Amino acid sequence: MSLIKKHLKTRPVCKTTFTIAADAAQDSEFVWLIGDFNNWEDDTLPMKKKKDGSWSLEIELEPGREYQFLYHLGDKCYITDDAPDASAPNPFGTGENSIIRT
Repeated sequence: MSLIKKHLKTRPVCKTTFTIAADAAQDSEFVWLIGDFNNWEDDTLPMKKKKDGSWSLEIELEPGREYQFLYHLGDKCYITDDAPDASAPNPFGTGENSIIRT
């Protein structure tokens, strides 16, 4: 898994690419990015499957903030990023959330 952050010079945006490796996706048919940036909605940020089996999605985030997120693999399976900026207990009491700082 990886997080790539790119701050734009032309406007106050941090383009962030979230990637989950094929083996971490556990043969999922669909993968969604969920977090406080989309109110934890499962169906708003579907990730795209690449030819190598990994999943990726680029979104724009407000810079200078901290966001919690998870990858949703379906069937109530949620995983964290393996190299987040930090982690925190999630509000659902089911483990940790990954944190990205823009």
